Amino acid sequence: MGSPVHRRGVDTVEQAPAAKGAGVRGRPRSEAVERAILEGVIGLLEEGVPLAELSIERIARTAGVGKATIYRRWSGREELFVDVLRTLEAPASVLPGTSMRDDLVALLEQIRRRGLNLRSSAFLHNVFAQMKSLPKLWTAYHATVVEPQRQRAYDVLRRGVENGELRPDVDIVLAHEMFVGPMLVRTVLRLDAPLDEGLSERIVDTVLEGLRPAG
Repeated sequence: MGSPVHRRGVDTVEQAPAAKGAGVRGRPRSEAVERAILEGVIGLLEEGVPLAELSIERIARTAGVGKATIYRRWSGREELFVDVLRTLEAPASVLPGTSMRDDLVALLEQIRRRGLNLRSSAFLHNVFAQMKSLPKLWTAYHATVVEPQRQRAYDVLRRGVENGELRPDVDIVLAHEMFVGPMLVRTVLRLDAPLDEGLSERIVDTVLEGLRPAG
């Protein structure tokens, strides 16, 4: 992470009068400011400051920017925090596209690895635990991060029906819960349960035994 001095320098550059050729360099400067703000929030969280105590004013002071700079990019704390949480998430897994089974394994692998990260990082675990006590943030996180992932899984299952890999009478929503449920139990409810290599394959293959078309 950059030092507060560097962050103040970034913001000064952004607010300076436009120079010749600024249209080319303006976008990188904007991204640098946003990165400084996000890193400012993460830095405060790493210092142990609770999410509930992170005001826009404190974040702006830490990042070396003005409050107006933050409000130009985010409507409020919840929207900013969701972007912070998104940066802490692993990038969306690339789906093989070879079969529904392989795509489901890739989706479950992302959940498994996220669970391992939460277990190995007290910081991440603490952040996500705090988030549950902030209803607006929890709702926004689900709408912008969790729901798109769920829809992605629904698309995989629908393609499975179209390709004959899944029975046409299967409830897509219920099927999705049957696939991800066991992994979520191990990553969220049973922190003592192993998240070993090959778990994603075992879950998918076990559930598919009952959902494949007969014959």
